[in-house]
Amino acid sequence: MKKTILCVTLAMLTNFVQAETMKSPSEIIATATAQDWQQLDPENILQIDLPTGPVYIALNPQLAPGHVNNIKALAREGFYSDLSMYRFVENFVAQGGDMKDSKQPKQGKKAIPQEFFYTSKAELAITPINSVDGYASRTGFLNGFAVAQNQAGTKTWMTHCVGSFAMARSNDVNSGGTEFYITLTPQRYLDKNTTVFGQLLAGMEHVQKLDRAPTEGQPYNTIHGVSVLADNKSKVSFKRLKTDTKLFEQLIAARKNRAGEWFVDRPNHTDVCSVPVPVEMTEG
Repeated sequence: MKKTILCVTLAMLTNFVQAETMKSPSEIIATATAQDWQQLDPENILQIDLPTGPVYIALNPQLAPGHVNNIKALAREGFYSDLSMYRFVENFVAQGGDMKDSKQPKQGKKAIPQEFFYTSKAELAITPINSVDGYASRTGFLNGFAVAQNQAGTKTWMTHCVGSFAMARSNDVNSGGTEFYITLTPQRYLDKNTTVFGQLLAGMEHVQKLDRAPTEGQPYNTIHGVSVLADNKSKVSFKRLKTDTKLFEQLIAARKNRAGEWFVDRPNHTDVCSVPVPVEMTEG
């Protein structure tokens, strides 16, 4: 009986010490040095100008090069100017493009082959979450993006977390090409059913300010333009916390077990959509 009481006491003491030494996610991010941050290439950032302001999307050419190249071609030919964000489903997605499906691209393509996942000959190393996930064998982060994989790590795809940027399609898996959507909440059941090829960096407030339904006689969520940031005169730039570092591993651990005496239960668990990658935006 005495041994049992001693074990419980030691376990309680260990938990108390761990709680006292744990750092919060914000405290970990505050310790990041310049080497922990990655400056993002403006050639792979999309700017979507909505009625209340710009939305910025980091594109992922590593996992979906065809979709990245196509949307940049569409942006550069002005395809999206004066089209609209014609679909808004609360707590689901905001979708934009050519609602009437009548505009023909000049440089980009109307439809391109799907890129639901990227296939590699060898395992593609990611920074893992190391938690059970109902939608994939493995989840984690690759070059700043939330991803999932098969058990062998030879098939990798971006996950539908908040702010994921993906291509809408019809029943034909190769029918997507111009109609994009932004997820408002995690929608993991869509993984590997559409091509996710980017992640929102800034501007979700402008997505949330979109009209939910059209008003007769008024323009409906007009897209004033879509451009590649490298082409703009704007001095906006972005850096994102690297996800292949010890510091980011600490950030994942901090999301699994929150610091602070307020927390009375720490589940030692998180999921890939609950570890947002920190982004810093600089203007001017």
